[in-house]
Amino acid sequence: MNSIRLKIKRRLQRFIELDVNGLRSCILSKFLDVKEATVDELHAAIKKNYDISRSAVASMVGYIYSKLGVLRSYKESYKTPIVYSLKEQYVDLIRNALESKVSSSVT
Repeated sequence: MNSIRLKIKRRLQRFIELDVNGLRSCILSKFLDVKEATVDELHAAIKKNYDISRSAVASMVGYIYSKLGVLRSYKESYKTPIVYSLKEQYVDLIRNALESKVSSSVT
């Protein structure tokens, strides 16, 4: 495994380990399901299960984008919202990290 993937894997594991209420895992799972979304779309999907503000979701997505490095973003014009999407080369890392959290919480 090259060093960048290894660093991202460690950051991802640490990020998920600090997930006390499941919100971080939920956001990552949503990205696995939909592959790309705006902050507003994520907020609409997540607020069904969590009492969370749009700015908190935006902050979490920004952190995942900038610190974990598993998302890419694009904006069609200055009037449209930023669309975040998963980088395909990290889908397996995210899936494995989420599965290991589920299996460790069960045991």
